Amino acid sequence: MKRIIFTVFIVLISLNSFSQSGGEAKKILDEVSQKMSSYKNIFIDFDYVLDNEEEDVRQELSGDVLLQGEKYKVNLFGSTQIFDGNKTYTIIPENEEVNVSNADIDDKNLVTPSKFYSFYKSGYSFYMGKKKKIKGKNIQFVKLVPMDSNSEVNSVLVGVDLSSMHIYKVIENGKNGTNTILTAKKIKTNQDLASNLFTFDKSKYEKMGFFIND
Repeated sequence: MKRIIFTVFIVLISLNSFSQSGGEAKKILDEVSQKMSSYKNIFIDFDYVLDNEEEDVRQELSGDVLLQGEKYKVNLFGSTQIFDGNKTYTIIPENEEVNVSNADIDDKNLVTPSKFYSFYKSGYSFYMGKKKKIKGKNIQFVKLVPMDSNSEVNSVLVGVDLSSMHIYKVIENGKNGTNTILTAKKIKTNQDLASNLFTFDKSKYEKMGFFIND
């Protein structure tokens, strides 16, 4: 899954204010991570925007993701991706194919939806951003800057809904001028899910004539 958008300019008055701001920013993200990881499952209906003004490229889509522990199911870009804890199944109806791959969930370089609320914990410096009123919500932005100078990302802005301590918006500012934005429209937690929801039914797609690339 891709990430997110916008640039916020933060003025630091002194080294002391930088340290205080960074600690406060991380504290907010830690609280969000603890809150979101406490749910047995979580469903997020979101908007996705990819924008690069210089290249005159703008893409707007809607998607959703269902998370339960390390397992997940994502609908985006006209395809569905299921991770059952061992393998990832990418179902592409337009091509009538399913791509199957093994995944090492312990790989620190592997970005998965299940790491959405913990990706910030290593490799970033923290800064407090602006607080904004968006659609009646008090959103506190936190700015993350990669410590790796070779990163393709300039910064990541995480907007936190202070009333629920849920992530409302994530904005990634890429060094290539591409901004990616995810905005949560609806969040549901602790739902009763079917036991086979994260199970890939190979026979179903074989009967539909899909090519299974495993």
